[in-house]
Amino acid sequence: MIRKQEITTFEFPENAVIWDVREPNSYAEGHIQGAINQPIVNLSADSLAQVAADQPIYILCGGGSKAPRAAELLEGFDSSREYVVLMGGTRAARDAGFTLEQG
Repeated sequence: MIRKQEITTFEFPENAVIWDVREPNSYAEGHIQGAINQPIVNLSADSLAQVAADQPIYILCGGGSKAPRAAELLEGFDSSREYVVLMGGTRAARDAGFTLEQG
């Protein structure tokens, strides 16, 4: 199941699995604390196997265009999981005052 959530109103649950699906260079320039870089081109069933089946995967990108595509791709691998697209992406988070990490 894919659901959408505005990143500006999102409260990150403890131990949330947050995948930033941008390319590594964009991720390194600034990403949300706790986000793991999982470029969209590398997503696979093996990627999903590394996350507990009952844990939602929160997906974001730079501005909101890649994350929905990534969620659809992941749902194709396993439609029984919950995927949450964080709408607005990293830019919206930065504009809302979230602290971004670099590296």
